[in-house]
Amino acid sequence: MFKNAISKKAIISPLLMLSAMWLGYFLQTQGFFKSCFGAIIPLLPEGLLGIVTSPLLHGNMDHIISNSIPIGVLMFLLYQFYPLVANKVFVIGWLATGLLLWLLPPIDILTGEYMYTCTIGASGIVYVLAFFLFFSGVFKWNMKLLTISLLVVLYYGSLVWGMFPEELFYNLQEPSKISWQAHLSGAVVGSIIAFAFKNIGEKKKKYIWEFPNYYSEKDDKLWQEYKENHPEDFLELPYKKRDDIWDHLDELRKR
Repeated sequence: MFKNAISKKAIISPLLMLSAMWLGYFLQTQGFFKSCFGAIIPLLPEGLLGIVTSPLLHGNMDHIISNSIPIGVLMFLLYQFYPLVANKVFVIGWLATGLLLWLLPPIDILTGEYMYTCTIGASGIVYVLAFFLFFSGVFKWNMKLLTISLLVVLYYGSLVWGMFPEELFYNLQEPSKISWQAHLSGAVVGSIIAFAFKNIGEKKKKYIWEFPNYYSEKDDKLWQEYKENHPEDFLELPYKKRDDIWDHLDELRKR
């Protein structure tokens, strides 16, 4: 009866994450986390702290609002439809995305110049969740989970363009402040986790008629009872002997 009820974790977990994000932003406005403190700074030891803290920090109000909505929606879908692995996906995705971003060399792919970058924001986690939800449904090939995959594509399919530098599409007067490296890291991590957990949790349901030779007349009790109660229906029926053209050869010659 309550099989399809909304999970408490599907409500509480997104609210906790959103609360942590807005608390982090509030502390920023009060002077905490100044400069690049708490951000991911690639390949520099002082940037390692950002692996844990950067998703809770944002540059401005528009930045945190744009991340809050997808975080809330995608975390709800994760905890509602993947309860067995939701915590692992979220924690591993958070840390692995931050670590991969920290390991990526901060080089401008258009000019080849080294860039000192400080990356903050939860967009990397957004990409982890979106790509996990999409590919997990595909790997499991379960109709319900595939529906979730299609919903993610429908509403967040445009995320794929965020995995590439804005400079490839626009002539910018100054370097983009959007970290395509964080988006790419999240997408890669989310896809890998989906593949790693493809055999855990709900899988494709296989119905009996999908198996070869699933039907056996001997196991069909209704059919057996019918045969016992109506034997007259199974008497050997008379049949007409098949005509042989050679038996009519003389008749054909007279025509």
